[in-house]
Amino acid sequence: MNLLIPTIAISLLLIGCTENSQDPAVQESATAQAVEFIADTNRELSGLEAKTAAAAFVWATDMNDERGMILAQASARQSDWLVQRVADSLTFGGQDLPADTRRALELLKLDVEQPLPADPNAQRELSAILADLERRLAEVQYCPAGQGKPCMDGGDLQYALAATRDHDDALQYWRAWHQASAPMRPAYTRMVELSNAGARALGYSDQGSLWRSRYDMDPQSFEQETNRLWQQLEPLYEALHCHVRAKLSAQYDASKVPLDAPIPAHLLGNIWGQNWESLYELVAPYPEAASPDPGERLRSNNMAPVDMVKMSEQFYLSLGFAPLPDSFWERSIFSQAADRAMQCHPTAWGLANGADPRLTMCIDQTYQDLKIIHHELGHLFYNRASGVQPALFHAGANPGFHEAIGDTVVLAMTPAYLKSKGLLAEATQSQEVVLNEQMQRALDRIALLPWAILVDQWRWDVFSGDITSDDYNQRWWQLRERYQGISPPGERGEDYFDPGAKIHVAVNESYTRYFTAVVLQFQFYRELCQEAGHTGPLHQCSFYGSESAGQKLDSMLAQGRSQPWQDTLEAFSGSREMDASAITEYFEPLSAWLSQQNEGRSCGW
Repeated sequence: MNLLIPTIAISLLLIGCTENSQDPAVQESATAQAVEFIADTNRELSGLEAKTAAAAFVWATDMNDERGMILAQASARQSDWLVQRVADSLTFGGQDLPADTRRALELLKLDVEQPLPADPNAQRELSAILADLERRLAEVQYCPAGQGKPCMDGGDLQYALAATRDHDDALQYWRAWHQASAPMRPAYTRMVELSNAGARALGYSDQGSLWRSRYDMDPQSFEQETNRLWQQLEPLYEALHCHVRAKLSAQYDASKVPLDAPIPAHLLGNIWGQNWESLYELVAPYPEAASPDPGERLRSNNMAPVDMVKMSEQFYLSLGFAPLPDSFWERSIFSQAADRAMQCHPTAWGLANGADPRLTMCIDQTYQDLKIIHHELGHLFYNRASGVQPALFHAGANPGFHEAIGDTVVLAMTPAYLKSKGLLAEATQSQEVVLNEQMQRALDRIALLPWAILVDQWRWDVFSGDITSDDYNQRWWQLRERYQGISPPGERGEDYFDPGAKIHVAVNESYTRYFTAVVLQFQFYRELCQEAGHTGPLHQCSFYGSESAGQKLDSMLAQGRSQPWQDTLEAFSGSREMDASAITEYFEPLSAWLSQQNEGRSCGW
């Protein structure tokens, strides 16, 4: 997770726009005022962000009431400032302004993740609703009846679901988590009304339209774009689904997992069914072949957390990026503190416009954590590179770019790369090892894709009014079946509110960036491999050590969002479109293998 600017809820005042004057002198004066307004906004925003982010870091690394109060006060100051700033920016509407000024004014509005209505009472109501929805998930607890086992929180439930192969236990864990969201429906319905009011004050038809407008496209075109990309990827997902379903049916019996129907949601090893990595042992193409997972070597070498971070940094250094500053190593935290509560969720902190990078994470000696570190450092190097831009342009070119950079590097962590770091005994490219590695990645990346689409497809229709509170759950499960081929474990009528079991829904945070990030990371990876001079199958490429690839990447990162992402992507790759063909090219070996395995099976649902 990248934390450059903490999420701030903003209230907005609807102000009439000034008329566009044809008098050149008046127009020149108005333009000068707008340019000065943006310059002042960038300067003041940079200072406020620095103070708020610093308070957030202190609280996350020592979570107590006093520090929480300091963070709340800093956030409130920034929020109050933004309330007035965004309202004032609307007075420049309708004027003929320089392109960069016009873009900055639009981005100031689009940065609002949660716009609040103008009425102060409604603002307080919405803030209270969001806090309550988040609290309900944070306080999930399941106490197995009559089993003499300790109660389980949300993290325990997810871990237990991933680990179990007992059908009934998995069902209980899944139901326990989703029970917490059942009472959320009335509050969520009211939240939609209030959020839409805030979005309309900004000139958008609803909250979903505001979210889609962040992609330098009109909302309808962006929705069409996500559907186009999904059509490129759907055959690969369907093949993976078919094979996984067959293996689950063999594990649990066809009466529980029919071979021609959607997969029951509780059997995928993840509370939401968004990631299937825990199923690897069931679906590995060659279980007896050498594993591409270096976790055992990490543990046998007793590789310290700081050494795992240094190894990750070295990847970026090999591309020509400057080292992280001494302050990074002094101020970051890589292990759970023994004397205080702290946030263990991996977080990259781009303080001081990226010049004061930090990482907080409770690192374990696992391959998963090694990949996460490589990913999080991607945020830090992006923050630093784009720090040359003013505050309003200091972000990813579109919401998917920031998430994609570190994962692009993760794709380059090939067996040859891991062997060079002493984490694999041999870097074999045997077909068996290649297919095992591709299956691991597919259970993570490919399984995520339909989920990352449907979460926001459902909400876009909720915000537009196409889905009403009377059919929240029905329409949710229709989309899950359509995109994921997943069904609920039993009847889930409108007395449930299963969408609310996902934190992004509960706190009203957009999710589509995770879909675009997956598409972009493979697109970036292929381009960097070509720049590095790689020949041969795409999946064998590591651009580690290629300064030429690093220069190309750094040039893209330095643009921030100073221009439409299509311009940034074109300068990087020659294409103005997101393109999923790099994903299908990367997974060609697995795709061919799945086709063989699925012969004679009834795929689809």
